[in-house]
Amino acid sequence: MSQANLSTPELPVLIAGAGPTGLTLACELARRGVAFRLIEASPGLRPGSRGKGLQPRSLEVFDDLGVIDRILANGQAAMPIRLTSPDGQTSGGPTYEERPDVPYPATVITPQWRVEETLGLRLAELGGTVEFGTALESFDQSADAVTAVLRTGDRTETVRAEWLIGCDGGRGVVRKQAGIAFEGETDERIRMIVADLAVDGLDRDAWHMWRCEEGFVSLCPLPSTNLFQYQAPILGESDLDLSTLQTIFDRRSGRTDIRLHTPEWTSVWRSNTRLADRYREGRVFLAGDAAHVHSPAGGQGMNTGIQDAHNLGWKLATGVPGLLDTYESERRPIAIGVLQLSTARLAEAAKQKSIPIRSDRDTTQLNVNYRGSVLARDDRADSAQLRAGDRAPDAPGLTTTTGKCRLFDLTRGGQFTLLNFGPRFESAVRTFHVVPEAAAEDEVADSSGHLARAYSPTDRTLVLLRPDGYVGLISDAGDLTAVTEYLL
Repeated sequence: MSQANLSTPELPVLIAGAGPTGLTLACELARRGVAFRLIEASPGLRPGSRGKGLQPRSLEVFDDLGVIDRILANGQAAMPIRLTSPDGQTSGGPTYEERPDVPYPATVITPQWRVEETLGLRLAELGGTVEFGTALESFDQSADAVTAVLRTGDRTETVRAEWLIGCDGGRGVVRKQAGIAFEGETDERIRMIVADLAVDGLDRDAWHMWRCEEGFVSLCPLPSTNLFQYQAPILGESDLDLSTLQTIFDRRSGRTDIRLHTPEWTSVWRSNTRLADRYREGRVFLAGDAAHVHSPAGGQGMNTGIQDAHNLGWKLATGVPGLLDTYESERRPIAIGVLQLSTARLAEAAKQKSIPIRSDRDTTQLNVNYRGSVLARDDRADSAQLRAGDRAPDAPGLTTTTGKCRLFDLTRGGQFTLLNFGPRFESAVRTFHVVPEAAAEDEVADSSGHLARAYSPTDRTLVLLRPDGYVGLISDAGDLTAVTEYLL
């Protein structure tokens, strides 16, 4: 076996792991012109549905990245859930709320490999690639660089990067070698089989669930495929072949007319709830499952990782050291809340012997906010409904010189956007999208009133939206100096 140490030019960012988190981060950097390498130890696109639910807030991220049409084409929004109780009674859910400030109000079901495929295609459009079959073996760091050893087949390579981002999962190399503790617990008594398989005798118009005293079993159609995702808590079973899956299904569903086919992919989920002690060690950052792992109950894991990447990406692109310090302070508290939510939903599932089938603003992650962050500044009263740090609401029914649009059409692309509800500004802020009156090309009429209702402005209000779709600053007093200072 040859051992070649090849010196490569220093690059700004090395990303380890090309799941949804790593791919989202790579797309963020690529569209901003930041050089990076994205490596993935597996030889190609990973099989398996894995996480299959994209929450409304993640759909907004994908809208901003320009992939929402592909996501929706390969998924199903608001898939009905049909739960059958032991007495044969059926019920449905979840419900969702139509709101003008939320363009994608319902969860979209789509297999995780489709998400990765879609992000990979977008990355290619932006000029980036995934280096499949390349693994991170080790690294060390100095004050100004990370030196990493990569392996591709029998060849090793030494790379120097300004930053190393660990998106390599709960068992990844980055967190371990960075010496960051992964605190939490594993309960081997709680296990669940997940499998992708074809099914005869069952319609594909709903996510089907059955529950009994022993536990539940579910079959969820996977859009854009002919497969279902099978889920069932397992007790003492060790041989999880087709015969065992069919036996579990028959016993828990009470049905004998539905036949399962040999699984194309299987996995056993074990209760493992952990949170990284910190998200940064020098020039090394963690994101996604490398930083937090938890129950699939509530459909939070993949979505939280995607939003980690969306938060970190624009901050890396600025190169401002102080801005990078806000990544952990903003995102780690979110992970703590997600762990609490998913743990509570898991306990509920165990008690009810079924998957909880409700959806709320916590589950959809529309309530995620960074109030209290050093990047959240406003002069509004604490009782105000919209504050700095909140997710920026959308607003349909706007009119520009080029036609009808919604607010997210104007903010798409990952730049700062200044909403000016007062007098026209001068040239100092013409480099930003300014809505509605600071730049002629972006002058907007709010004929529907949705923009005003979403932001509750005075006749002087300025609202600065961050590149990741959160409110950075609100000044009801119309303080242009505050805006200028924020951007310095």
